[in-house]
Amino acid sequence: MNILLVSAEIEPFAKTGGLADVCATLPREWQRLGQNPIVVMPKYGFINVEKWGFRPTYLTLIVPMGYWTEFAHIWEGTLPNSNVPVYLIEHNHYFDRPGIYGEANEYPDNNRRFIFLARAAFEVAKALDFTPDIIHAHDFHTAFAMPFLKAIYRKEHRFSKTAGVFTIHNLAYQGRYEPHSTMEFSTFGMKEFYPGSWFEFYGSVNFMKVGIMFADKITTVSPTYAREIRYPYYGEGLHDVLNYRGADLIGVLNGVYYNDWDPNVDRHIYKNYNLDSLFVKNEVKRSFLYENGLNDYDNLDKPLIGMVSRLTEQKGIDLVRYKIEQYLGEGAFRFALLGSGNKNDENFFVYLKWKYPKDALIQIGYSDLLSHRIIAASDFFLMPSRFEPCGLTQMYSMKYGTIPIVRQTGGLADTVFEYNYATGEGNGFNFYQYNADDMAWAIRRALSIYNNQPHWDIIRQNAMKMDFSSSKTAMEYLKVFTWALEKV
Repeated sequence: MNILLVSAEIEPFAKTGGLADVCATLPREWQRLGQNPIVVMPKYGFINVEKWGFRPTYLTLIVPMGYWTEFAHIWEGTLPNSNVPVYLIEHNHYFDRPGIYGEANEYPDNNRRFIFLARAAFEVAKALDFTPDIIHAHDFHTAFAMPFLKAIYRKEHRFSKTAGVFTIHNLAYQGRYEPHSTMEFSTFGMKEFYPGSWFEFYGSVNFMKVGIMFADKITTVSPTYAREIRYPYYGEGLHDVLNYRGADLIGVLNGVYYNDWDPNVDRHIYKNYNLDSLFVKNEVKRSFLYENGLNDYDNLDKPLIGMVSRLTEQKGIDLVRYKIEQYLGEGAFRFALLGSGNKNDENFFVYLKWKYPKDALIQIGYSDLLSHRIIAASDFFLMPSRFEPCGLTQMYSMKYGTIPIVRQTGGLADTVFEYNYATGEGNGFNFYQYNADDMAWAIRRALSIYNNQPHWDIIRQNAMKMDFSSSKTAMEYLKVFTWALEKV
């Protein structure tokens, strides 16, 4: 199967979250399964083309936009540790800027930039003489690939039998833009924008709705999230649209690329270990604490709860802020956090670091190295999300014998199961209601099992035995692609 995956971000070239991880992992797995994927993304100004081995193809793209034509160039390379081709679209006016989307506010022309990206992906296929069976678009940034396929490129022989699959990674980010310029950029024009049209949503062009309505199949990144978003609380206003397309909405659980996330081979952590050498994990924890200024007089055996997270409302940071200082004041556990986002939240955690220097190990920002080390060193991993389409870090943590404490929503509900003292089943602790007291009760239950044998070893072994391999995810997507092709 020829698969063209188009995304605004791909790890390690450009990343803001899990979207980049998934879009890097799936093509590797598809190629291993005998498929023929290629990846298309923007050539952002911050991408180090020499470091990653990209080279210019000297092919010129001619991309229709509105009543004019844009020109761009293609660079080619591969995903690291694979032969999967990656093609960067070079258009300096659109993509040679700091960041991907614009920080802290979005770039005002993101509608134009991402319509261009979606349209240019088809021109890349033509320039490379690549005939895709599947166009796989991710999140609102590439949603316009779906109507371009159906209404424009389907007429060309190369795309006459191509199916479009649209994956929703986070429904909260929908891409709502003013209609006049947006419809002009897309070449569809205002004649296609009217109340109830597939482009219109409460007076705006909603990119997410566009992708949902025009795709042959729609996927989300976990089965529970696929069910949740059909109800108003999680549907972000699009629940009626999703119910309209309900027969084509499928939840596919994201998977972990264990080549990168396995304590037995991880080059980022202090010492490797596995299920049979779980005692080494305590050495890893001590090394992490030493690195953060603690010593043998600081009770290094105190429980360590870790978080690697964006500091946003979605991630339940308000619940953490409400309870964490009480716990640190009691000396109940140490807390290690790596994250960035809301400035008030960042300032709060910096304050914690100042007030509790030996119990609040805080790093504002992001570091791949430190994320591996926190996950490996922690005893527990906290994810109290208000909603969580899938989540990957709870899956990472389990592989490292780090027990997740999560809210029972989305992909967290699909992967974390309450430990049962009577049967020895379960791999973590969860709570359902979104409030700080319920989270605190889950934390208390988790702390009660710490070093409580035989339960402490049983729950860690249960967690490490879980298999959330990305190869399973890739095979599920191949099933979805086959169903999508039946609709063409």
